[in-house]
Amino acid sequence: MMPPTPLPPPSGRITLREVARALGVSVATVSNAYNRPDQLSAALRERVLDTARTLGYSGPDPLARSLRRGRTGVIGVVYGAPLEYAFADPAAALFLGSVAQALQAASLNLLLLASPDDLKTDPLAPVQSASVDGLIVYSAAKNSELLRAVLARGLPTVLVDQPVQTQPDLQRSDIQTPQRLPQVAGVGIDDAGGATLAARHLLELGHTHIGVLCLELGVRQGGGRVALGYDAQIAYHPTAERLRGYREAVATGPHSGASLYLTEAGRNTAATGERRALELLHAEPQITALLCMSDVLAQGALRAAHTLGWAVPQHLSVIGYDDSPGSADLNLTTVWQPTSDKGRQVGEAMLRLLGGKPQEDVQLPTRLVVRGSTARAEEVPPS
Repeated sequence: MMPPTPLPPPSGRITLREVARALGVSVATVSNAYNRPDQLSAALRERVLDTARTLGYSGPDPLARSLRRGRTGVIGVVYGAPLEYAFADPAAALFLGSVAQALQAASLNLLLLASPDDLKTDPLAPVQSASVDGLIVYSAAKNSELLRAVLARGLPTVLVDQPVQTQPDLQRSDIQTPQRLPQVAGVGIDDAGGATLAARHLLELGHTHIGVLCLELGVRQGGGRVALGYDAQIAYHPTAERLRGYREAVATGPHSGASLYLTEAGRNTAATGERRALELLHAEPQITALLCMSDVLAQGALRAAHTLGWAVPQHLSVIGYDDSPGSADLNLTTVWQPTSDKGRQVGEAMLRLLGGKPQEDVQLPTRLVVRGSTARAEEVPPS
């Protein structure tokens, strides 16, 4: 028996009902061909799909389907830095790839949401209006409007490198009362521990004048030298913890006479790292080593040394943070963090929260990887 001749649609847009009319079957039968194929015979399902293709029907509207199910199948990633960093920074790219891999196993997709700094108007709109099932916050300042907007959604939320217990009470304007939100979990690393290992390594090599290239502090714009008292107001948890680790190494043990010279990079790029390193080394020529809060900044520091004609590590020792892909090729001493595992843990934490299950906070270890960019301090630094 020949299939019925498709009828011309009464409107320009083909609907599921028109496919059913053309086939002489119920709307439920056509719907099952897409949503519950096990309810139809293989022959009937193929006939439904063939007729739909002939009419130009491409399948159920994804938005309507998500509204019926109450789920979008999308997880938003709130990236508190310019979106291009997510692709330019190897550590960020590796992290996001691992998150995506964990979520794809559950047929979920990622949506990158722009930083408020990237938007000219209504900077919180992407977070407030995104059609997502959950939110992952990567690199956001504590007590920021961005973080408030995320938590106000009441969605399953995973905070990356941001302690959950310090989130503000959303009902208070003085943001002094922390609370634990049941739909929120945290995944991070031992930032301070890794930083302490890095600083101790330099101290044990005899370095007593050490520069620090800091990630963004969040207390002022533009970067540059950090004045006394500024570091006590740091808004970004990784920056605060890494600086705390550096300071603790210098303040304790047999090397308590060493000095730290801080400068804020402002942007986590190699170009910014090079510029800030050059400024710092010109201003403080007694510096014999640089602690960099990322491998990207460390790459900039290596370029600065080359520009100055300073041999690494004979004249200047450099330590990074992250152990990003490519750092081994640079022979860079750095602090390793389990970036790929962190992404996987974030994805798994989100899946547990989506399933209504409790999720404990996770802190992953760090360790120092010693390569060829560090050596004993010289008696007299290069002039």
